[in-house]
Amino acid sequence: MPEVTANAWAMNSAPEASRPALPWWRHADRVGVTASLLCALHCAALPFVLALLPAFGLGFLAGHGFERGFVVFACTLAALTMWNGYRRHRSGRAFVLLLPGAALLLAGLAVDLGRAPAWHAALIAGGGVLVALAHVANLRLTQLHAHDARCGCVPQT
Repeated sequence: MPEVTANAWAMNSAPEASRPALPWWRHADRVGVTASLLCALHCAALPFVLALLPAFGLGFLAGHGFERGFVVFACTLAALTMWNGYRRHRSGRAFVLLLPGAALLLAGLAVDLGRAPAWHAALIAGGGVLVALAHVANLRLTQLHAHDARCGCVPQT
């Protein structure tokens, strides 16, 4: 009889199930939501506060290099957290928000800021909001996921 239990556990467990979850993964979606919303606010408010940034020593926030780096960071963090969440809840619903959000962010970087600043701001802000919503969706799906023997997240005893 112990062989049946061992075989059942081997069939129902995924290779990822044997590895413990890293503690920072639990907070990665929250960091992603915050970062994406800050990015959207940054892009929406930048035209209004552009003159004030150097006075506070924050002129680097208006630079294209900072923006490109932040978009790459936001997209990378989002992709990693969505993949980690997908491994747990097996639902692709968060990717439905992430993919167009990342596309908008990248399109916003491609727009010539000198010729179309309104388009640039709208694309980046819209992309930031969609990426933030993807993080919220991933967080909710992970929290609502019911762990049982069929999900492969928890090894059977």
